[in-house]
Amino acid sequence: MGGHEIQRCTFPTVRKYGLKVARIGALLFVSAGILGCTDARAQTAGQEQYVSPWRTPWTYEGAAHWSDLDREYAPCNIGKEQSPIDIRNPEKANLPALQFESTTLPLKYVINNRHTIRVDYRPGNGNFLLAEGKRYELTQFHFHHPSEEYIQGKSYEMEVHLMYKTDDGKVAGVTVFVRPGGANLTVQTVWDHMPQTEGHQEVHGVEISPGGLLPRNIAAYYLYMGSLTAPPCTEGITWFVLKTPIEMSVEQVEAFAKLYPNDARPLQPLHGRVVKESR
Repeated sequence: MGGHEIQRCTFPTVRKYGLKVARIGALLFVSAGILGCTDARAQTAGQEQYVSPWRTPWTYEGAAHWSDLDREYAPCNIGKEQSPIDIRNPEKANLPALQFESTTLPLKYVINNRHTIRVDYRPGNGNFLLAEGKRYELTQFHFHHPSEEYIQGKSYEMEVHLMYKTDDGKVAGVTVFVRPGGANLTVQTVWDHMPQTEGHQEVHGVEISPGGLLPRNIAAYYLYMGSLTAPPCTEGITWFVLKTPIEMSVEQVEAFAKLYPNDARPLQPLHGRVVKESR
């Protein structure tokens, strides 16, 4: 979940274009991978310069000892609501429909933060998740290979984490699984500009909508309380894990895997948590 850190950063100025607000209808949103509030860049003399979002470096290979690296990472190894999880025997429930509002905006930067490829969004971007009576705004999306969440002991080829936040600071993550198939145009737009090493790539004259990362069927999903899947592993995250995957081409999967063969945190124990499944 290399895209889920809590950060203090500044955002580039983004000029709002005409809103192509696509209401992707009433229902679901996925759960895994996290928050992504701000942007891993600092402004210097009018220019955006990449800075690492983590004070203390970490690796996926050392996940069992993240708490030893920095006291801010303490929840990673002592928390009782950690993510990701293997979803087994969920409890059927009448879960509320999810609604996504997706807006096409200029793609300003593509970030390689040493753990994933990520795109950040500033406040007021017009991309929303409406769920459980709350209105969450998109803060960022990023990718994992293979998927961090498992379903009945099985993982997917990849997953996308779209992170949202309410005005009062509540965070929701949406997990979208990926299976090999046709090329995804939104993913390809990001891939065309992704840095091959840590840093960010400035982009000009390109627009994307995060709606291109959502499946058509958003009615079926799992719901559970968890955490960011990367340090500082902050808990209290509402995860919406969509059942329906999207497709990416084999070439698109391989392009990401070349950079990140395994950027997935190991599965975490439930500690008595109940995972709900939409009827």
